Amino acid sequence: MRYFVTLLSLLAFSAHTAGAQPADSGRRAYEARCAGCHGGDGTGGSHGPGFVNLARPRTATAEAVRDLIRKGIPEAGMPAFAISDAETSAIAAYVVSLRQLGAPTEEAAAPGDRIAGERFFNGAGNCASCHMIHGRGGVLGPDLSNIGRDRQAAQIEQALRDPGALAAPAGGPGGRGERGAAPSYGAVTVRLRDGRTLRGIAKNESPFDLQLLATDGKLYLLGKDHEVAEVTHERSLMPRLQATTEQARDLLAYLTRLRTDSTAKATLAAGEIGPGISFADVAHPQPGAWPTYNGNESGNRFSPLDRINTRNVGGLAPKWIFPIPSAPRTLEVTPVVVDGIMYVTSVNAAYALDARSGREIWHYSRPRSQGLAGDAASGINRGVAVLGDRVFMVSDNAHLFALHRLTGQLIWDVEMADSRQNYGSTSAPLVVDDVVIAGVSGGDEGVRGFLDAYKASTGEHAWRFWTIPAPGEPGSETWSGRALEHGCGSTWLTGTYDPDARLLYWPTGNPCPDYNGDERKGDNLYTASVLALDPGTGKLRWYYQFTPHDLHDWDAAETPVLVDAVFHGQPRKLMLQGNRNGFFYVLDRLTGKLLLAEPFVRKLTWASGIGPDGRPNLLPGNEPTMEGQLVCPAVAGAANWPSNAYSPVTGYFYMFAEESCNIYSKNDQWWEAGKSFYGGGTRRAPGEAGGKLLKAIDIQTGKTAWEIPDVGGGILGSGLMATAGGLVFYGDGSGAFVAADARDGKLLWHFNIGQNWKAGPMTYTVAGKQYIGVAAGSAILAFGLP
Repeated sequence: MRYFVTLLSLLAFSAHTAGAQPADSGRRAYEARCAGCHGGDGTGGSHGPGFVNLARPRTATAEAVRDLIRKGIPEAGMPAFAISDAETSAIAAYVVSLRQLGAPTEEAAAPGDRIAGERFFNGAGNCASCHMIHGRGGVLGPDLSNIGRDRQAAQIEQALRDPGALAAPAGGPGGRGERGAAPSYGAVTVRLRDGRTLRGIAKNESPFDLQLLATDGKLYLLGKDHEVAEVTHERSLMPRLQATTEQARDLLAYLTRLRTDSTAKATLAAGEIGPGISFADVAHPQPGAWPTYNGNESGNRFSPLDRINTRNVGGLAPKWIFPIPSAPRTLEVTPVVVDGIMYVTSVNAAYALDARSGREIWHYSRPRSQGLAGDAASGINRGVAVLGDRVFMVSDNAHLFALHRLTGQLIWDVEMADSRQNYGSTSAPLVVDDVVIAGVSGGDEGVRGFLDAYKASTGEHAWRFWTIPAPGEPGSETWSGRALEHGCGSTWLTGTYDPDARLLYWPTGNPCPDYNGDERKGDNLYTASVLALDPGTGKLRWYYQFTPHDLHDWDAAETPVLVDAVFHGQPRKLMLQGNRNGFFYVLDRLTGKLLLAEPFVRKLTWASGIGPDGRPNLLPGNEPTMEGQLVCPAVAGAANWPSNAYSPVTGYFYMFAEESCNIYSKNDQWWEAGKSFYGGGTRRAPGEAGGKLLKAIDIQTGKTAWEIPDVGGGILGSGLMATAGGLVFYGDGSGAFVAADARDGKLLWHFNIGQNWKAGPMTYTVAGKQYIGVAAGSAILAFGLP
């Protein structure tokens, strides 16, 4: 029964088709079939929550309501109802009408001086110390940004007179007690075994642990067996309103008018970013933290933790599992962990977990967007960035938004691009100083690629770098033909950052149309490249194009890994990449100069090598034709986006490599909104078996030091992580999670999970204990030693 809120969140939004007076037949059918769980008036029953006051319902049509009734939600315990169309429609209309009857309107706002009420809220009333409005204020109490939409004036007035008389607005984003329940605001006083007393809000409580947001503004993750002596539950932390009659009237006038414009392209926040995770702690992570998508902003996925090592890894065992039942596909997220809190995502959904137990602290979600094209339509999201009191993530329809990291309350939300023009977004943002940087997907759908930066505090736009130049701009001369307008060059994978050089590195995707270059003759800048940008302005400092005039969909969207090492006898600032085109590159990351390029696969027919000028030496017969041309590597690449790793201990770059080929063909397809823009296609080569390997590459030579053959799972599978414990972790094609010796590739440990892999592992510590975290299938798992 605990997931019935999913149904109600969906039902409650279908509010525009019913009349003011519910049809009697709908009422009778609802009472017979639904009221037992959800209450006769839709406010909740013994087995299901109410839906009348849900703040973020998830669908908008009566047809969607009917569809839910017909199909049910089997994984949540709700059966499908095999009833007549007439009865289904009557129930849907009645549910919609209940929502309409309970919905406050702006015309019903209380009389009074709302401006004076706002002053009282933020001043003498001290309301803002606990409640947030439009990204400003406290987080101990519910977010009131939409209280005028979600509550009637009489309900708000009752809550002011008698705190605790009404539950918090149900169904909105934020902390949840049991999974599927409304945000939790249960007041408690906790006496600890060390003699301290804490008072605050229990975000979640079980017989084993308690997640407490205390009045001091901190989140305490408490184990009941060894930390908690006693828990006392209270009615409310909110004091009764102390105000004159006039002040109370004006406050009510202000609160009943609070609502946000759901159609706005940007909802910005006021004020400064709150205390929490400093950028210094992101750029130079604290011991045991994993504060970014790649663990550190260099992208090397190397952890200095060594409590789990080659000597004891055989004792590694699962410690907890957190399933995400609404995930539409295999998860691609890498968890982020700071201050004992793990942040994970699925499409348009974020979860904060107790990293020690896997217990949910809060959950934020929004509906999936309809009518998208490409990767965004498939439900991909790769994670979050953190800074101060914020968590940042992207939505499928190319929005970037900020949540409060302790509560999940929405602080700001901006639209980066119009998803109706094939834009989307799928990857984790990156924070640099006081800006949040995010890219866009749509790189096979004819978008004009760009990289955006926004102020972390307010969501205001800071800068944009277009990866496809406009006509007449520098780089446009590398496009001859009409493809420039829809040239792609998307920025769909998270970049890296060098805080000492103050350079931001971001990889770019393929040009469009993917396989037909007839209308885009030239190198097609800045596609299939890595860009070095000034993070404060977005200005280009240098670029390197791995595959000029790419005709095989070989994005350069593989992490640009930053390494400080002695290279050929000299200390160098290096950038490493195993590219989709089959070559391993070493660049000077301060200048972009090519230092080394060597093939890392045997099946490579498009180029004989990379010349001293950094350009490939092309071989004949490498271009797609109308009939089809065999070329190696295949379209998925000799490498792809799953994370690589570099160990400063061994000096090896760890990556997966795929030995495969495709037959590439081209056609005359042209761009249309809502469709892909490939300009051709690929098919498997006859007799082509392919094969995936894990390789350790010596960065001094570009040669393979050791390899593990037949890893399986395809190149679009697991990522990698290396640790100071001498280990490399990854998932293989059999569904096993594996640890290998970083020096020689010897297999040391495995655990069969039996799931598909689309994500990279990470590691962190809580209370001195090291864990290994990873997404597998639709679940997050953590492993540790006994």
